[in-house]
Amino acid sequence: MPSPFPIPLNAIRAIEIVARRGALAPAAEELGVTPGAVSQHLRRAEERLGIELFERTPQGLRPTDALRAVLPQLTAGFNALADAVANLRGADEHVLTVTVGQVFASRWLIWRIAKFNRLHPEIETRLVVTANMIELQHSDIDCGIRFGRGAWAGVTAELLGGNRYSPVVATALAGSLKRPEDLRHLPLIRDTASMLPWEPWFAAAGIEPIEVTGPRYDDPALAFDAAISEQGVLMTIDMMSADAVSDGRLVRPFDIAVTADVGYWFIVPEGRRIPKKVRLFRDWLKAEVADSADGYMAQARRAG
Repeated sequence: MPSPFPIPLNAIRAIEIVARRGALAPAAEELGVTPGAVSQHLRRAEERLGIELFERTPQGLRPTDALRAVLPQLTAGFNALADAVANLRGADEHVLTVTVGQVFASRWLIWRIAKFNRLHPEIETRLVVTANMIELQHSDIDCGIRFGRGAWAGVTAELLGGNRYSPVVATALAGSLKRPEDLRHLPLIRDTASMLPWEPWFAAAGIEPIEVTGPRYDDPALAFDAAISEQGVLMTIDMMSADAVSDGRLVRPFDIAVTADVGYWFIVPEGRRIPKKVRLFRDWLKAEVADSADGYMAQARRAG
């Protein structure tokens, strides 16, 4: 009986990845081969099929109309294979692997994850803390938490919260901030990795923009620690600073906050079934974020 695949499965996999990513390198990394080997896969597949699969452009490889038409089927097929393999590895139903950024992990999740573990002792939780955007569809990671606008390819994203932000400062420096204009007399910490601009807050406070010329950090976690260590004033997500404010390490000097078009999102691979362990974690996370927000609002009312 002839094979239903006129080209090797690895070549089909290479075609799907390159079509989705527009480059040879991601496919080479996933398949564990060189970019040259991936290029050979594509060339031989085109020869065997008798059609052109990619347009070679200065911007990279672009799938032809013929390939673009079947790409959703290819992606769905590989997702189904991944689900089948996951079902064979039944023990993994009791291991939950979550990818998360350092700030969310260190400032919020790590202080609460024990609650989930107590509620579900049958599930072993593993956190993959990284600034890299891991592709969930092609990894052994079950779900993730990302900060941004929620428009990521290959995932289904559900907003958790974290879109309200305001300045924070160490307690020792807070006494010098009586009015928003007093921010001119302190360094404003520059978190270059953050998507939180100061300008909307200046507008909400009714003051002219102030140049942000304080210490500069490319790592949000370091910028947060810089604020705690009295290096200046930091603009941060209220949800992330709530614990530090509650225990007195930081102060919100002004009762003024703004809402951003970014936030924390719960993500799962697009088109894949959601296992029970992921549903349990998602539901717990949403409830915990809501409780955290309620606690912050109660704290703000008491401070006011």
